[in-house]
Amino acid sequence: MEKRRIGSVVVLGGGTAGWMAAAALAKVFGRRLTVTLVESDAIGIVGVGEATIPTIHWFNELIGLDEAAFVRETKASFKLGIEFVGWDRVGDHYFHPFGTYGVPLPGVPFHHRWLKARAEGYGRDLAAFSLATRLAAAGRFSRPSGDARSILSTLGYAYHFDASLYARHLRALAEAAGVVRVEGRVAHVEQDGASGFVTALVTDRGERIAGELFVDASGFRGLLIEETLACGYDDWSHCLPCDRAVAVPSANVASPAPFTRATARAAGWQWRIPLQHRTGNGYVYSSAFVDDDTAQATLLANLEGEPLAEPRVIRFRTGRRRRVWDRNVVAVGLASGFLEPLESTSIHLIQSGIAKLLSLFPDTDCDPRLAARFNAVFAADMDNIKDFLILHYHATRDRQDPLWQHTRHMALPDSLVAKEEHFRRSGRLVLETDELFRDASWLAVLRGQGIDAEGYSPAADTLDPAANRALLEQVEAVIGRAVPTLPTHAAAIAAAVGGHSAAA
Repeated sequence: MEKRRIGSVVVLGGGTAGWMAAAALAKVFGRRLTVTLVESDAIGIVGVGEATIPTIHWFNELIGLDEAAFVRETKASFKLGIEFVGWDRVGDHYFHPFGTYGVPLPGVPFHHRWLKARAEGYGRDLAAFSLATRLAAAGRFSRPSGDARSILSTLGYAYHFDASLYARHLRALAEAAGVVRVEGRVAHVEQDGASGFVTALVTDRGERIAGELFVDASGFRGLLIEETLACGYDDWSHCLPCDRAVAVPSANVASPAPFTRATARAAGWQWRIPLQHRTGNGYVYSSAFVDDDTAQATLLANLEGEPLAEPRVIRFRTGRRRRVWDRNVVAVGLASGFLEPLESTSIHLIQSGIAKLLSLFPDTDCDPRLAARFNAVFAADMDNIKDFLILHYHATRDRQDPLWQHTRHMALPDSLVAKEEHFRRSGRLVLETDELFRDASWLAVLRGQGIDAEGYSPAADTLDPAANRALLEQVEAVIGRAVPTLPTHAAAIAAAVGGHSAAA
């Protein structure tokens, strides 16, 4: 039987998720596909996704985003990683860098070379071999180099940006590519009586928007994926107990830093996201361990600048839909599930869903085997990130607050236990090929949270100790010489938006 191609897609919900989906579909399919986005100005957006990870470059390149215009229009700053303050021990801090530790070398991975040297008395910390870490500490920034011989090739970077401005920027691009926006709340969802497929959305203004495929970007509510199709939700609050955030912007008190900061608090953690025009702040917490008023007071007492708006509380439930794609509905963003923004994965999960939809894009029959494959790989993506987030919470040593006592002793997923044990025994990082967070990320957080390797790869014993140490010292020296020659973060932002590029 001849397959019939999908000719119309309806995206329910705007915000970051909806406009990312609409822009991507319009870019990939062009005018062969009619894309309609339904949203209401009366419905607010959560907008917590102001910090990103390097996978955002894939999406920006897909839709042809001009970086200079993007940085200018979204008031963006650059991001070299995340600083974690007070997670393992009160007062301690460590840095999760984007990029690599050291340089690629044949035979023995760099961190095993370092572990061997340390076992032989070498005293330099692993952070000394991360260009991203040292640039962030110096308030400097550079884009990576494509030349593998350059130390700049070891860098990765992402962005901080204003989520509402990003959605506006995407909307302009999407509408220029032919996406049609319809204003209104959904009053009724029409379904086919036999298949249960969604056939049309009817707004409170009486407009009927028909489609063959529907993208649910309606936020936590999940109007199509949950309220209409009842796909169910796996609640992960037993291992990620934070269920609320209070957020407030504040005035900048200095040039924006090229990194996100996450500071442990009594009942959760506080984010600091520096933008060109303001700083984003929030306290992610568990309502089982602190009330809303105390959480708000804690956040306001720990701002670096004056608050620019009234704090707002966001309620959420960590977990994911049991089926993210069901019949002819695919959920993206908060409608598909939620993981707190501890490692800035919210926007990654939006684009992960979009990428999987583009790869498995159906015909009008929406072959359930495609949905099954989508659901399996998306679930694996979320499960792997979940393990990485749990690591931050349970691997603590001297935090005595009730939340941290709870997370330190809670049961762990077998997959996380295995990763930790492999690393403890031999320094090995046992990761699947499609996991989002790679060696440098796991190294940073495992070591930063006090989980250290007792051994190293036997292959490292083939290295001459003196020659190995000399190589490490050479890499550190190259990084040390590079850092002061690179632009300040402020100069890099100015250059990106057409200002002066000289280092300040």
